[in-house]
Amino acid sequence: MALLTLPSSITARFSRDIGIDLGTANTLVYLKGKGIVVTEPSVVAVNQKTGQVVAIGQQAKDMLGRTPGHIAAVRPLVEGVVSDFEVTEEMLAYLMQKAQLEKTPLGPRVVIGVPSGLTTVETRAVRDAARNAGAREVHIIEEPMAAALGAKLPISEPVGTMIVDIGGGTTDIALLSMGGIVRSKNLRIAGDTLNQDIAGYVRSEFKILIGERTAEDVKIAVGTALKPAQPLQATIRGRDLVTGLPREIVVTDTDVREAIGASIQSILEAIKEVLETAPPEVVADVMRLGMYVTGGGALLRGLPERMAEELRVPIHIVDDPLTTVVRGTGIVLEDLAKHRGMLLEDDESTTPF
Repeated sequence: MALLTLPSSITARFSRDIGIDLGTANTLVYLKGKGIVVTEPSVVAVNQKTGQVVAIGQQAKDMLGRTPGHIAAVRPLVEGVVSDFEVTEEMLAYLMQKAQLEKTPLGPRVVIGVPSGLTTVETRAVRDAARNAGAREVHIIEEPMAAALGAKLPISEPVGTMIVDIGGGTTDIALLSMGGIVRSKNLRIAGDTLNQDIAGYVRSEFKILIGERTAEDVKIAVGTALKPAQPLQATIRGRDLVTGLPREIVVTDTDVREAIGASIQSILEAIKEVLETAPPEVVADVMRLGMYVTGGGALLRGLPERMAEELRVPIHIVDDPLTTVVRGTGIVLEDLAKHRGMLLEDDESTTPF
């Protein structure tokens, strides 16, 4: 039996178009005609006795490291990949419902940004989770492409554009031209890795155990990629591994720089690899126009200067780097037909009416 496809004017009236940046650290939701309406941490608290979801987003993040034994605050995405399908589905359903200001008879049409280089199985997991969460139609776009669109870079023109998206779970490096990816590399080293580096360094150097949130706070407060003009320091509290008692210490920018140094160098080496395999004309364009850095990692002090020093190309931090991917999904939603060629496997299936 043939499916009945409703005219776009009717679906537009009874449905919503939603763009989602499904990040390891944060998930942002764009509602067509309204802009970014939801920004929540990608954390879900689950009651392990009943299997019920207790909290999602900021409320769940506040529980990290502070829950009783039967409640687990988990990240359903690890390194940009769905690690817990059911919890991801619950999180998407909650965020999509929160984004839609009023209930509509039809499920929303959704564009989701995912890291580049995901396998077919990993991409299908995202698509299925969104469908099960209530989406009527699901389109997938790679995050470097969405970020370039959100930053309004000239990716449809015959000119090489390089973008580096340093997120929470992954770093996406891509060379773009003519609406497609010329070369790309996905690195499982990003903001979360830097947090782990800091926690590991404090444990080994100071014999103090600190949590993920404390490590992130230290990174934001005193994290640098190059030595700053003025020294920075922060006071942190944790559990002394020798006595088992609480202890307070002061860490400096030098400590943090030493902790994250290897990971920063790995990101720089990956960028060099992409440049080394790129066509010469594209590399010439990058040397002339520079490289664009986005994502939360773009906010690390001294990173642009460190990149320019090592890569010898101009470095530009895009405006509002935390929202470029979700803004890119919004641009796709405004004219899906125009940007269809940038999507991974078009999905035009609709539900029977």
